[in-house]
Amino acid sequence: MVISVILVVFLEEASDEMKALIADKFENTGIDELKAVGCEIRYEPGLNGDALRDAVVEFRPVILIVRSTKVTAEVVAATEELSLIIRAGAGYNTIDVAAASGRGVAVANCPGKNAVAVAELTLGLILALDRRIVDNVTDLRNGQWNKKEYSSARGLKGRTLGVIGTGEIGRSVIRRALAFDMKVIAYSRSLSDPLAEELGVVRCESPADVAERCDVLSIHVAASPETKGMINADVLNRLRPGSYLINTARADVLDYEAMLAAMKERNLRVGLDVYPGEPSVGQGEFVTSVVKAGGIVYGTHHIGASTDQAQSAIAAEAVRIAKVFATTGEVPNCVNIETHSPAKCQMVVRHYDKVGVLAGVLDLIRQADISVKEMSNTIYQGHEAAVAILRLDKCPSTEVVESIAAQKDNIIKVEVKPFECP
Repeated sequence: MVISVILVVFLEEASDEMKALIADKFENTGIDELKAVGCEIRYEPGLNGDALRDAVVEFRPVILIVRSTKVTAEVVAATEELSLIIRAGAGYNTIDVAAASGRGVAVANCPGKNAVAVAELTLGLILALDRRIVDNVTDLRNGQWNKKEYSSARGLKGRTLGVIGTGEIGRSVIRRALAFDMKVIAYSRSLSDPLAEELGVVRCESPADVAERCDVLSIHVAASPETKGMINADVLNRLRPGSYLINTARADVLDYEAMLAAMKERNLRVGLDVYPGEPSVGQGEFVTSVVKAGGIVYGTHHIGASTDQAQSAIAAEAVRIAKVFATTGEVPNCVNIETHSPAKCQMVVRHYDKVGVLAGVLDLIRQADISVKEMSNTIYQGHEAAVAILRLDKCPSTEVVESIAAQKDNIIKVEVKPFECP
């Protein structure tokens, strides 16, 4: 469990310090809410690369809000004022999280707020593949009537949908698939038998197990080192001939070269919303072998979260994160907090709430060459006493503890609990 120091920042007293740069399209209601609590807003949707870095250098924001814009290490280092990067969406693979962590910059996301939108697109792609809706429309627009060609479809009722990933999006897909009378099987590292029963699905042991048993395989995992290439040739080659493959997650989780081979060898129908090397701008030329591969490939333009409902929900969550940070110093949904503490020892110091007491305690710890890894300080009613909890990288000697406890005018009691002391 991580214990943090809480820094309270009152916006009405420090609005000149709480600047927020919004570098992507963002709901006007969200902008208005941030202004209402005292944030100074600079709204420049479409900033990228050097332009984003230059804007950060010039404006010196405390908060940076982005959607698809890439936040590089250079952008993170552009100003020491930057304290929080909010990804207005779920995935944060476009942000250099390691660079942010190295400079003590928090990175937060808005998970689950786009789940319904992505699930709706997923079911739309499945339906479109099954009824070949795109090809129907294309022929009609070209003046061709071909009822004979398009009168054959399998239908979804009774078919088996395989879901990889049972987070908010995966669960939203499951609920909608069940409404279509589909059978659903699923895999997730966190999926237990009781949860599978609650969701109305059959739990599988691996992605390969799902592929062997499904008619439609739909991917809903976040991009991470653990999920990179998760849906590989071994998984794809277990799909039955003529199966459907849907990816509305991230390109990194699917081996696209293996997918192209499986399309030819197993006659897969594919629905995609994400692609390797897709443009970072909203509009521009994009040529990809995936779309030109032949066979039935239906694609959308990475629009899974792009509904008014989803964007309103995401904006509201981004505003909530900014407000909590501005008023308490805490960061909801922070993705780069170290969860495995290096602390070896916990020191609890009950002390009188006087100026300089904690500074004196910390100075003695510093002199002993001990680093404070986590710290909190709770003040009790009446403002006479407080309790500081310090997690240390090594255990203090008896002499250090006694020297702290000896300050009777300032210290009530000192307790030490070693975690891994030799």
